[in-house]
Amino acid sequence: MISVTPADAHHQAHAHALAVELGLHYSELPPSADAIPFLSYSSLGVDLRLSGPSAPGPVRVDFGAGDMRHRRRAGKNELLGRAVGVGKRDNLSVIDATAGLGRDSFVLADLGCQVMMLERSAVAFALLRNGLDRGLASGDGWLQAACSRLRLECVDSIAYMAAASEKVDVIYLDPMFPERQKSARVRKEMWMFQELLGKDEDSEELLAAAFGRASYRVVVKRPARAPALPGRAPGFVIGGRKVRFDVYPVT
Repeated sequence: MISVTPADAHHQAHAHALAVELGLHYSELPPSADAIPFLSYSSLGVDLRLSGPSAPGPVRVDFGAGDMRHRRRAGKNELLGRAVGVGKRDNLSVIDATAGLGRDSFVLADLGCQVMMLERSAVAFALLRNGLDRGLASGDGWLQAACSRLRLECVDSIAYMAAASEKVDVIYLDPMFPERQKSARVRKEMWMFQELLGKDEDSEELLAAAFGRASYRVVVKRPARAPALPGRAPGFVIGGRKVRFDVYPVT
């Protein structure tokens, strides 16, 4: 089981409270064995780490990081915005049913969408919530405005969509697939997430549930050369060099 560890004595109470809330193990010290994942609670926030001297750096949700700001300035949000229908409808409501580290959710919020992030992993939820809290408290007007359009639930997305009666405009899916694990170019945070969470085995069920909840579109992010999800052909595709978006209009 993943443990929550304080970076120092000043954060013991917070780390312990987080472990109790999420049903995780609390430990005052990091794991003694190498390559064991754990959550660290420090003055910088909550991050995911691997134990051992050769481990990669920590993974933290930081919506105000330089790469997120560069992505905005460089216009790299255009494909995602077009896929969900930004500009076609005002005030789009979106469920990101596979929130992960929240990057695409934040982009959609920055584009003006109201986004509900769903994440079933308690570890990913802890990272997301801490990143969202820090963004809201940052004093940065741009960052605060985008974060104010984000909400977060720690829940199984299929159960959530099956139980809810109110529809939203768009359901957005970015499942983790085994073919991504074969790439040597996978970023460290995605590698750590894949090692920790494993591949999504229920992507077909997730897609089917999405059709029952979306009133405008279902959008699935895929590697550029990967096949579409089984079950239904997309209505159209918005493609990029590395990824594409399969768009399923809902009628």
